[in-house]
Amino acid sequence: MIKKRIFISSVQVEFAMERQMLFDYLTQDALLGKFFEPFIFENLPAVNYSASSVFIKEVEHCDIYLGLFGKDYGHEDTEGISPTEREFDHAGLHYKTRLIFLSNHLPSERNPKELALIRKAEQVLVRRQFTSISDLKSAVYASLIRYLEENEVIRTSPFDASLNSSASIDDLDTDKIKEFLHIARAKRNFPLAIESSPEIVLTHLNLLSDKRISNAAILLFGKQPQRFFISSEIRCAHFHGTEVAKPIPSYQVYKGDVFLLVDQAVDFVLSKINVSVGTRDLSTQVPVEYELPQAAVREAIVNAVAHRDYTSNGSVQVMLFKDRLEIWNPGRLPYGLTTARLRKPHNSIPANPLLAEPMYLSGYIERMGTGTGDIIRLCHDKHLKAPEFIQEEFFRTIIWRSHAEDVTPQATPQATPQATPQVSEYIKRVIMVTTGEMKREEIQGMLELRDRKNFIENYLNPAMVEGYMILKYPDNPNHPMQMYLLTERGLLLKELMVSINR
Repeated sequence: MIKKRIFISSVQVEFAMERQMLFDYLTQDALLGKFFEPFIFENLPAVNYSASSVFIKEVEHCDIYLGLFGKDYGHEDTEGISPTEREFDHAGLHYKTRLIFLSNHLPSERNPKELALIRKAEQVLVRRQFTSISDLKSAVYASLIRYLEENEVIRTSPFDASLNSSASIDDLDTDKIKEFLHIARAKRNFPLAIESSPEIVLTHLNLLSDKRISNAAILLFGKQPQRFFISSEIRCAHFHGTEVAKPIPSYQVYKGDVFLLVDQAVDFVLSKINVSVGTRDLSTQVPVEYELPQAAVREAIVNAVAHRDYTSNGSVQVMLFKDRLEIWNPGRLPYGLTTARLRKPHNSIPANPLLAEPMYLSGYIERMGTGTGDIIRLCHDKHLKAPEFIQEEFFRTIIWRSHAEDVTPQATPQATPQATPQVSEYIKRVIMVTTGEMKREEIQGMLELRDRKNFIENYLNPAMVEGYMILKYPDNPNHPMQMYLLTERGLLLKELMVSINR
């Protein structure tokens, strides 16, 4: 980041100590030193140019003019103007940010020309007074922090609540907002009526102010959120072993709004782990049980998306290894919350509160800080090793797998390659849960998958292309009562897989 240059004016002996103090303070302060580079005339090397011309050039090159006005007016040139007033005027001519600090003196104590300069500054600026060096330091600090806030270099409000200067409501997908409204009313009794306009919904959620949308609005309902926040994507990878190493059997970079990102990442994991598919002997629905608790996987990924640091250049990473699932979140735990406390009941302290609220309303997260506790409980109920939560440069959640020695995704019944055709595991899963005529949503729901596009492209379409499944109304793919059913070939494969498992 390029530092903002500050020209500290006043060559009078009156403020020699103050100038040096400000230079040292701005140079050494851990926060301000990252953003500002001060200049004082005492540090100017000997040159063959007049001091006044050098100072004027320095004013042109600065971003901020910081003026110290006191009792003395200073040396006057042939026109009766002091260097301080020349610099002040030149900074205004070049539209520099001007910060003026006045010593605490009565008007009668000031040089008449200095008093006139102060009154001229009062016509265009807000100036602050100081009585001591410590007062001056505090006043300068407050003014520079305000400068950083107004220029959106730093924020006192959460990232998600900040209004985005580059986006408008036209960058949001109104269909997504309407869909959210339906879901929020059904799941959480959201009070707004179905016919509410997108503007009313956004305003109710504190995502719209003076026709400007917040960063959270873009992440939740944006047409292309990654156009504004490129690192908000999720990177998913599947490794054969226990370390990050090539070749990588499967690697996906997912983009979209936060709801789609969660669904895509969860479906990626579910498609790579073992799944057991039962029969309808005890229920009208085919029981499907994944190696890892689906709810724990979802909770861990939702937490990473909802609580990550969106100012970081890092992305959420979901990595499936032979022995574990790791979810990496570019962010840190809130102050006072430790990884040890995550294992006990704790308050919910969302890093992105305006992002978390709609995710709660749509059923993706809970409010009460139960997420990590649920992950622990779900893994315990599944007889898995206790999950781990690690805070380093990234926050990591580790969910341990049940059978590290055998992690090749399978659909139970576990047909061996020698006994069954070489069919993808995606197709096997679809075949095992399909009974009679079923809608696409029913089959997808049986496998607990939420990403419609992923399900159609990786599961449903390949099953039809390979001849294991057909449409009930093949001449009208968009028929309102469209159903899917197994072909004779699909039924034979299903029977073969079931018989092998007996």
